[in-house]
Amino acid sequence: MMKSKKIIDRNLSEGREYIPEFEAYAICEEFGIPYPGYQFVGTIEEGTKAAEALGYPVVLKIVSPDVIHKSDVGGVIVGIESKEAFTAAYEELMQNVKEKAGEVTIDGVLVQKAMPKGVEVATGGLRNDQFGPVVMFGSGGILIEVFKDVAFRLAPLDKAEAKRQIEDTKAFEILKGVRGAAPSDMDAVAELIVNTGRLISELSEIEEIDFNPVMAYPNGCCVVDARIIVKKRV
Repeated sequence: MMKSKKIIDRNLSEGREYIPEFEAYAICEEFGIPYPGYQFVGTIEEGTKAAEALGYPVVLKIVSPDVIHKSDVGGVIVGIESKEAFTAAYEELMQNVKEKAGEVTIDGVLVQKAMPKGVEVATGGLRNDQFGPVVMFGSGGILIEVFKDVAFRLAPLDKAEAKRQIEDTKAFEILKGVRGAAPSDMDAVAELIVNTGRLISELSEIEEIDFNPVMAYPNGCCVVDARIIVKKRV
């Protein structure tokens, strides 16, 4: 947890409340939360080397303290399958952000291993003024906004309670497997919920966690987009 505390303290000291995604994954690592392989790069040359090392296909994401919702400004490009495509995508990413977000601070770019499709779910947490740390689970991607399919529990929680939380959502029916699809790994999803609950419970500076989407597979699951917001406690 020392590494996570250092990351949070440094960002707060720099006046940042939004933890850069690549550092959010470093925090995830300490809490046993699975995520794709990635590298944070500052130039297109570093980026092509990172993509080769990770293996195509890859995803590109802008890293900027001024851009929280990356997709809104064209700050995410997926399905990059070659060095030539990477170069074009990198330039497109920078152009998109310049056109749609204006003159913002750009720290660099996250090169992330593209993950196979799975059942999209979401988990996260927030700090409620009345109840304290709370963990959320529900349908992922844009479905979380469309269907409001979420269930909440007080954190920390155990695996049995996490499984009951999953069963409280419509996502549970899809995770069980529909139309011949293999069922998803409920144990792995429940463990992710438990570890997300630990994360928001043990690091008091964390105000909000948003892991969306999470890809659930027949064997394991993976957080493919991570947002952590912190706040200095008085």
